[in-house]
Amino acid sequence: MHPQPKYKNSAAFYDVDGTLIKINIVHAFAFYASRHASITESTRRTIKTALSVPVFWAADKLSRKWFNEIFYRSYEGASEDRLTVLAEELFEDVIKPNIYPRAKDLIEESRRAGCRQVLLSGALDFTMRPLARYLGVDDLIANRLEFVDNYATGKLRKPFVAGATKADIMRQYAREHGIDLAESWAYSDSFSDYAMLAVVGHPTACNPDFRLRSMARSYDWPVLDLDEDPARSVSRRPQGLARPVRLSGAPATPPGAVTGSRTMTGATTPGARKIRTTGKD
Repeated sequence: MHPQPKYKNSAAFYDVDGTLIKINIVHAFAFYASRHASITESTRRTIKTALSVPVFWAADKLSRKWFNEIFYRSYEGASEDRLTVLAEELFEDVIKPNIYPRAKDLIEESRRAGCRQVLLSGALDFTMRPLARYLGVDDLIANRLEFVDNYATGKLRKPFVAGATKADIMRQYAREHGIDLAESWAYSDSFSDYAMLAVVGHPTACNPDFRLRSMARSYDWPVLDLDEDPARSVSRRPQGLARPVRLSGAPATPPGAVTGSRTMTGATTPGARKIRTTGKD
C-alpha cells in the first residue's frame, strides 16, 4: 500500500519566465516574428507608432497588465493553427535549452509531497503548453489571445494573467479544486509577483530580482537559486523557517526547498541536494 501524500490539499504555483526558465515573453515574440509574416508586419506598425514614446518600456513600468495588452497587439492577424504548430518548434529551439536544470528537481520534489503542480504565466497559453507537458505539471494558467475565424485580433481574453491578478486567479483556482492556500506554495523571481507570493502560506523567491531578494530577506522567506552554474550558486547560511505572509498554520519550508541539507520530509534526496538555498548572511 502506497503512503498517502502529505500535502494532498495543497498546490505549488510557479511563475515561469525567470523562475523556471531563463528567458521571457520577448524571446518568444522574437521567435514568432522571425517565422510569421503577419507578426513581422504588425511589429513594424507597432514600432512606427512607438517612435516618439518608448511605449513598451513605459507600460511595463506602470503596469504589467497594461504592458501585456499593448505587447500582444503585435500578434494581430496571426493564424491560430500556425502559432500552435510553431509553439513546438519554439519549445525545442528556444525554451527547452533555457530551462533551469534544477527546475525539474524542484517540481518533482513538490509532486512527491502530494502538491498539485500549477504553472501560472503571463505568457501566451500555446507557447507554454509544450513546457507544461515536459515538466509534467497538472495545470497551466496563462494568457489567451482572442481569435476570430482562426486569426488573432491582437486582444487578450479575460482574465488577464499579470501582477496582482495572479492572486485572484489563484484564489479562484483554490475554490474550484479544494486547495488550501495556507498550505500551498508559490515561486517567483520578480517583485511584481508579490501578490502571488503573499496569497499563499509559503512564498518562495526563486532566482529573485534585487527588490524581491530584499523583500525575501526582510520576511525571512526561502530563496532558491536554480541556476546550473555552481559559481553563481554561492552557499550562504541556510535560511530559517519562512514566516507565512497573511496566512498561517502550515510548515514554512516549501516542497523542494532545502533547509541545511534536508528536505521538508526530513529525508535527503538527490534532487534536493542539487538545489542551494540562499538567505540572510
